[in-house]
Amino acid sequence: MAVVFLLYLVAEVAAVWAVASLIGFLPTLGVLLAGAFLGSWLARREGGKAARAFMTTARSGRSPHAEITNGMLVGLGGLLILIPGFVSDVFGLLLLLPPTRAVVRKAWVRRIEKRAPVGYPAQGRVIVVDSEVVSENRGDQDPPPRMIIDSQ
Repeated sequence: MAVVFLLYLVAEVAAVWAVASLIGFLPTLGVLLAGAFLGSWLARREGGKAARAFMTTARSGRSPHAEITNGMLVGLGGLLILIPGFVSDVFGLLLLLPPTRAVVRKAWVRRIEKRAPVGYPAQGRVIVVDSEVVSENRGDQDPPPRMIIDSQ
């Protein structure tokens, strides 16, 4: 993980250096600030849309899985926009745009479904556990046996 973070830092510094050498230092700062303002506006707009979609779906009684993942991706995109640098801004803007966010969401859900445990119940599947109801009024009977769990 440290290597990935180091590569990210090198990519950010190289991108800022390349843009600054092409257009100058002050215009580079202007582009970074404009990206931050545009990204924060877009994150606020898309976050509001995701929240409204979640509320609508939840009120209708349907499962809001897609709306929750959209909201999470909008939040991640907004966070990436707040991090200074061109690489994080590009990835953040891609997560904030609905067409690219839909592609990322599908890939993310597919990966999660693939990594889910084998015994994990599918959505809508009911698992019935055989059980017995025991009355608390036992009178002079022996206390119920205690379950001993061996942690080995």
